[in-house]
Amino acid sequence: MTQKGSTGRYDEAEAQTWPELAIALYDRLTGRGAEMTYEFEDMEIDVPSKVGADPEYAHWRIDGTLTIGTKERDD
Repeated sequence: MTQKGSTGRYDEAEAQTWPELAIALYDRLTGRGAEMTYEFEDMEIDVPSKVGADPEYAHWRIDGTLTIGTKERDD
């Protein structure tokens, strides 16, 4: 997995998988008031319950808009 660089953030240029790229993009957008919007039309996916052999699947149907926003946590 891509490691955090000297800035404490993940580097999307070094991402080698789709999940690593998603983490790096989310990390870059956090604290900037950014939003990512995805539009789906009758998309159906089977989501595995676990990684590895013999997972169970949940069938998801997505039809509409999904918006993901980021913000800094008050720790």
